[in-house]
Amino acid sequence: MTKIRTAIVGAGQFGQHHARVLHQSPRAELVAAVDIDPARASSIAGQYACEAMAGHRSIIGRVEAAVVATPTTSHGDVAFDLLEAGIDVLVEKPIALDVASARRIVAAAEANGRILQVGHLERFNPAVAALGQVVRLPLFFEVHRLSTFTPRSLDIDVVLDLMIHDIDIVLSLVGRMPEEVRAAGISILTPKVDIANVRLAFPGGCVANLTASRVSTERVRKLRLFQPHEYISVDYGKQEAFALAVTPDRRITSNHLPVEKDEPLRLEIESFLDCVERRARPRVSGEDACRALEVARDILDKIEEHSRVVTESLASLRKN
Repeated sequence: MTKIRTAIVGAGQFGQHHARVLHQSPRAELVAAVDIDPARASSIAGQYACEAMAGHRSIIGRVEAAVVATPTTSHGDVAFDLLEAGIDVLVEKPIALDVASARRIVAAAEANGRILQVGHLERFNPAVAALGQVVRLPLFFEVHRLSTFTPRSLDIDVVLDLMIHDIDIVLSLVGRMPEEVRAAGISILTPKVDIANVRLAFPGGCVANLTASRVSTERVRKLRLFQPHEYISVDYGKQEAFALAVTPDRRITSNHLPVEKDEPLRLEIESFLDCVERRARPRVSGEDACRALEVARDILDKIEEHSRVVTESLASLRKN
């Protein structure tokens, strides 16, 4: 079997994990590790016997597919250049910093007949896959994604860093865009929003409450979903899903949903390689990622509005 020649662009924390999984895959050959920091590129190159490069354009003509794991601020330019050069791309989430850049990436993939997959990793979590098999009519979501503080991804706020995972999942399960967004957020340790609470209201009456924090004292990743006569709880970290249901004769039944545990990143990359081979639509397409980003940007706008209201209220109190 001919292996797919691949490269990692961005040799930071995420890039290192992608490099490991690509190196382990029997379907891929890791040709190059790219980073503007020569030491980081050389570190991955030394580990996995590939070439270290300083610029993403250096891989053009040498690989068929690439993973873009650079800072979000550079996704728009890097992914666009590679797609324009005829390279299939898996770009880390969020797809870009703004919707215009995201749409430009999607258009480049379409114009050049390239595969574009976006790294919304939780879609490949086996517990989320199990949830997708039993969702019928979601009415209410309660989602918490809390992390302890780390110095990574500080170029973006907690909505684009963490909450966007859950935005993507909720959108995929509801199948609609929200008609109302309410949000509040605050900065704690960085100049950007570190904690956010959001309420999304969808046509048909479904409501989703989402909370994300990157300054928590514990790590929590849980989703709770209510649909007619049923409650389902998903623990992303443990890859477990549990359901309680009320039968027509008013009995309560409970069961653990069948989950085949696996590493989501491995599943994501294998799915990407499969799409490259078969020229198939990815599970998380560029359009999916654009919708999640649109909602995330709406949330940030609402947070800014809320902050202005709070600031005005505080100023009024001081005057009195």
